[in-house]
Amino acid sequence: MTDTLARSAEPELAPLDAYSQVVVSVAEQLTPRVAALQVSRRRRDGSIAAGAGSAVVAASHPGSIGPSARAAVPALMVVALILATGAVSGAHLNPAVTVAFALRGEFPWKRVPLYLVAQLAGAVLACAVVRALLGGAGALGATLPGHGVSGAQAAGMEAILTFGLLSVVLGTASGAQNVGALSAIAVGGYVALAGIGFGAISGAAMNPARSLGPDVVRGDYAHLWPYLAGPAIGVLAAVAAALALRGRGHDPTAVRAAQGALGAVVLERVAGEPPPGPGAGGQGGDAGGGRAR
Repeated sequence: MTDTLARSAEPELAPLDAYSQVVVSVAEQLTPRVAALQVSRRRRDGSIAAGAGSAVVAASHPGSIGPSARAAVPALMVVALILATGAVSGAHLNPAVTVAFALRGEFPWKRVPLYLVAQLAGAVLACAVVRALLGGAGALGATLPGHGVSGAQAAGMEAILTFGLLSVVLGTASGAQNVGALSAIAVGGYVALAGIGFGAISGAAMNPARSLGPDVVRGDYAHLWPYLAGPAIGVLAAVAAALALRGRGHDPTAVRAAQGALGAVVLERVAGEPPPGPGAGGQGGDAGGGRAR
């Protein structure tokens, strides 16, 4: 009976999850750029929309947006998207997060390809919109190695930062932590600190979709490889660390966190737990949802 319910629910879960991932990926890519334009235009009347941090606007309006603000906007957007959509699909936002949860046995592998496609599609769509609205200044916010930083150094930095990010994501999703919606603040806080502290080295992308979107729209892949290789290494290191610290995974709370409320029926088969009630589903999404930038 349980398997039958799970099978019957999955066709409905896939398109909804994919739609959610596209929406949050677009929002994460688009908002820091467009919101920053609103800041530069509305400064005099004090109407500040969402924050500042767009590389496009920073390049076209020199001096209007500081480095700390540019690091803070994506972090605040991550927090908002986790809280807003975590209960829908987990609000992964990041292919590295999706793969890490799958390696931990807390997210079904058969749903991974659709999530990755949705995340990448959202990133490309957002950058295409930015280019159409604002032009291509600032290399569309592409993540590039800093001045004097080699590709290998950038890849190493991205590996370290991604390891830290995923350690926070997997740790706060664990039932042992029981942090609930505070996981959004933990993840967003890490993204902000990484951007402020190390953005000048590699851009602190920690997200292959974040780097791939601008490169696809610009048609320039010369500096892409560090932002694919680095996060891949970070994923493996974070999963290995989680194995050492918390065992083999399959944590019921982490399963709910990774899948959101829409995964409640599938949860039965993945973790061997009964699906949460109406209230627990939302709580599970908040507890995990959001898995980062």
